[in-house]
Amino acid sequence: MSVAERTSGWPAVRPEVVAEVVAGLSARLQKRLDGAAAKLAERPVTRCGDEWRVEVDEETALVLHAPGAVVADADDVRCGCLLAPACVHRAAAVTLCPLAEPAELADLADLAEETEEATPVEAAPASSAEAQPEAGPTPVEVAAARHLHRAGCAVLAAGVSGAGAVAQAELLRAAHRARLAGLYRPAAAAVAVVTRVRAARSGAPDHRLADLVAGLRELLDLTTALSTGCGPVAELRGTARQAYGEEGGLRLYGLFTEPVLTATHAGVVSWAVDAGGRLSTVAEVMPHGDAAAAAPQAVGAGNRTVRLGEAPLSHREFSRAGLAVQGATRSAAGRLGAGASVRAVRAAGAAWTAEPVATLWAEPAAAQVARALAAESLPYEGRPAGSDLLFLDVTLLGPAPAGPGGSLRLLARCEGGADGADGGLVVGLCAGHEHPGLAFRANLALLATAPGLRLRVIGRLERSDRPELRLLAVGTPPESPTAPATPGLPSLAVPADRADRVNLGLERLQTADLQTADQRIADQPTTAPADAAPADAGPGLPAGLPSEAPYGPPVHVLGRRVEQAVTTGRHALAPSAATAAADGSLLRAAGLVTAAELLDALRAAAADRRRDVFGRVVPDDHDAFAGSWLAAACYTEELATALCAAAWAGEPAPDRHRGEV
Repeated sequence: MSVAERTSGWPAVRPEVVAEVVAGLSARLQKRLDGAAAKLAERPVTRCGDEWRVEVDEETALVLHAPGAVVADADDVRCGCLLAPACVHRAAAVTLCPLAEPAELADLADLAEETEEATPVEAAPASSAEAQPEAGPTPVEVAAARHLHRAGCAVLAAGVSGAGAVAQAELLRAAHRARLAGLYRPAAAAVAVVTRVRAARSGAPDHRLADLVAGLRELLDLTTALSTGCGPVAELRGTARQAYGEEGGLRLYGLFTEPVLTATHAGVVSWAVDAGGRLSTVAEVMPHGDAAAAAPQAVGAGNRTVRLGEAPLSHREFSRAGLAVQGATRSAAGRLGAGASVRAVRAAGAAWTAEPVATLWAEPAAAQVARALAAESLPYEGRPAGSDLLFLDVTLLGPAPAGPGGSLRLLARCEGGADGADGGLVVGLCAGHEHPGLAFRANLALLATAPGLRLRVIGRLERSDRPELRLLAVGTPPESPTAPATPGLPSLAVPADRADRVNLGLERLQTADLQTADQRIADQPTTAPADAAPADAGPGLPAGLPSEAPYGPPVHVLGRRVEQAVTTGRHALAPSAATAAADGSLLRAAGLVTAAELLDALRAAAADRRRDVFGRVVPDDHDAFAGSWLAAACYTEELATALCAAAWAGEPAPDRHRGEV
């Protein structure tokens, strides 16, 4: 059992508490902190109300006072040993507790915690904003940004394997200083990095190396820009809490509801579209203290009442109904406010094939992808709601194996997409979330048994050099003169109370929901193995996507080194001269000269370590190494974005993969 699983029932802790408690240790005890945390994770834990009790040994107990399941103050961590409060047990405990402010859920958690005191604000007139030039960062902000940058560089240079509790606490301490200086976005990025480093070190099932690389890239990019005074300062600072603008009356049409599940939070988010075609969200997301209960909590949240006015409407119902709202407030990112002045009554919904909802499917797929990729460069809290969602009409082709141990992927042809050899773009559909407690995987497996099924789908763009989408909801497509119904092929026939749509993370499809013209598919299994091949796929339908990546530029040569630095640290980037020469030759032969130069610079910076007269490495601030790593990471990010856009535009692989983009 991993450390993450053993401590899944512990309360959360605020980042500044971790920084304060670890800073109170002596240098000798700091060296023992990681080992002490591993031992403490093995000890029994009991809960009584707002207190968690850990039996350190037969004579010593550690108590965590956590109202609302969050340790908010260092004094709330009490130990009965003789060295307390400067004991290693307190520091080990806060090191094991999950952080209370994961950046990836900051928006949703704020929304779930809204109170009637939330005050809407008016947006500043554009003319006044243009009249006053933006001032640069203050000396206090620059000092806080540099402190945060140094701490981030140290974590990068140490790698996951070397970034123990002390390095994490230093980064959290720098994040707290940055937050006090008003640098909310960099502070949130630092907390997210620590959360992901912990997940990597503890073997948490939700750890993704790509997320950790992205988090470190964002943190170092923000702190570099603030330290040097480059870039829009207001955007770099971020905001502590989003402001809500007056919207007056809104007519909302429910679109779909998706579960939200992370290491610390669980719930749902419901999506709606107004008469003007703008997307909005309303959420029910709360902390969870038990990983085993997180998925049921997320599914159950779909039955909770939407917190918008006093309309007696659950999130599942809202995904198929509508609301007439008076006194509405909405943030720039599309979050709907739930203040005391908001009034809402239930109204009729709209089919996905009717206006104003159908407008979402009218935009070409390539244009939708361009919009989603452009939004990725914006601050998370400033991205328009649904900027990463795609709305497509597809025809299912059959399952596609994702490689050894990979997840099921379903092949589909996008209607109205870029013209290919068979008249449409082939898209890989993946589960919206891989947790087995959610319905995504079972629904995708059932859909894989129905080649020829036409669907109207909503999914989240998965950035790749081939078109991929994480499937979130499906519905009945409109009748198409170019794709008329074919006798014998299945069609979606869900019960009337589901309004011709299915929230794939919350509701399970049945075999009876896939109906042919003359019979229901009653003899099909309710689930299919990931490696199942499509039966009777029909002439001209591909058997599946290749398990290996398609032919393309060897960007992975640079990308692997970027990831290797994150996992094992600076010292790992020292291959033999023959290996370095082979990598450089491969990149240059493919026309990726810039990538080869960046890789050479990264290796040179990693190896540039001064030594004293005794041959010992002289410590440095790792700034030069972090700068080289950041340049390489940003390059791979931009190239991946360009390849994704090209794939959805339907460019042939040989043209798309020739040289640098």
